[in-house]
Amino acid sequence: MTSNATKSYLPWVVATALFMEQLDSTIVNTAIPSMAASLHVTPLSLKAVVTSYILSLAVCIPISGWMADRFGTRRVFSSAITIFTVASILCGLSLNSPMLVAARLLQGMGAAMMMPVGRLTIIRTFPKSELLAAMNFVIIPALIGPLLGPTVGGLIVHWLSWREIFFVNVPVGVAALLLAYRYMPDYHGDTSRPLDLIGLVLFGSGTALLSWLLEVFGEHHLDVTSAAILLLLSLSLLAAYVWHARDALHPLLRLTLLRIRTFRVSVAGGFVTRLGVGGLPFLLPLLYQLGLGLPAWQSGLLMMPSAAAAMGMKFISARVLARFGYRQVLIVNTVLIGATISMYALVGAGTPIFAIVALSLCLGFFNSLQFSSMNSIAYADIDGADSSMASTIASSMQQLSMSFGLACGSLITGWYLGDMPQTERLPLTGALHHAFLTLAALTAISSLTFWSLRRKDGESISKGGPVPAEPGK
Repeated sequence: MTSNATKSYLPWVVATALFMEQLDSTIVNTAIPSMAASLHVTPLSLKAVVTSYILSLAVCIPISGWMADRFGTRRVFSSAITIFTVASILCGLSLNSPMLVAARLLQGMGAAMMMPVGRLTIIRTFPKSELLAAMNFVIIPALIGPLLGPTVGGLIVHWLSWREIFFVNVPVGVAALLLAYRYMPDYHGDTSRPLDLIGLVLFGSGTALLSWLLEVFGEHHLDVTSAAILLLLSLSLLAAYVWHARDALHPLLRLTLLRIRTFRVSVAGGFVTRLGVGGLPFLLPLLYQLGLGLPAWQSGLLMMPSAAAAMGMKFISARVLARFGYRQVLIVNTVLIGATISMYALVGAGTPIFAIVALSLCLGFFNSLQFSSMNSIAYADIDGADSSMASTIASSMQQLSMSFGLACGSLITGWYLGDMPQTERLPLTGALHHAFLTLAALTAISSLTFWSLRRKDGESISKGGPVPAEPGK
């Protein structure tokens, strides 16, 4: 029986660790020039500092569920926080770029365990009738971390040095570790299963290669032929994993879970939706700083209303879902996100600040409702024994979709910009406006992925209690 203290503090434990991980994934980008000057290398050569972290996440997330089942959620989660915190210290103490890249690889290993295992613990601790409230709380860091990262990173680099970007994780990590030791339940798998090494090699190398291609897109002089070959290789490795998983007794990721409608729609719908939404952390700073000519700190402040709206959403989302149901909320809300994104195509030098703030508030509210809904309905029909595998699959696809979203935003902007100079405000603003409209259309179209949901899907979470089966369910 889970104690009330555990239920009260566990969301804080997971949210703290998730915020630290999400903040760190974006905070480094603004410090690359300062790092390059300090380490006496070119800024482009430090792209490996970002990509090494992404690659480590892509490879290690798939084994997080197996480790939690084998060694227990408390040990794995606490070890992940420890690894992440120690790696942060090593990043701050690095004397050259190879040391920094190695420390970032270690940091990515810790981050890869925190998100899936933390989510798994939430799922196993709370009954489905209480899961939405818990997920609402935990999802906030995932939304505000990428928004705050560039702002916090810019302020730290401006006032202190790039090393403090990593040292800021230390007190947060220590606090999360102390809370985890006291309030993190220790769940193990019902049965012991061997690690699927062949699946790990196929899926890990395929996702790592694909993530690397998406991360370095447009920033390296990679010819079209080489990029196409590497893309084909990564997709072939992933296809080989799907073929392998069909016959494996204990596959790394049990893809048969995708036969469950609510889980399949959550994973697929979330992936497609993030193609549009995922490009915003890349496009909005460009619009504010290069399109409107605002300094970095003002650009960062304009991202804050989204964070405030995301936090405010959790007070009403449960009532909205209980009233209208997951199917109607996800279909309508996805279209509203697309409409909000399209409004950024009207933002120009003469746009009043209050109008931009209003747009930011709407975007934060709708995004928060969207991801809270998608993440919670994924587990509406998942049995407790399958929660570890489901969390691992969802986290792996989420990581890939984030990389796809950023690459999509960059690709679309580059397409519209063409050969026009990127230093002139007018051509760049026009290209960004077209990019916003394209992402808006893509997001609105992604609402079609939620049409296969049924009216009562997810009521075990939104209303609590068992849901009567519908004909053909």
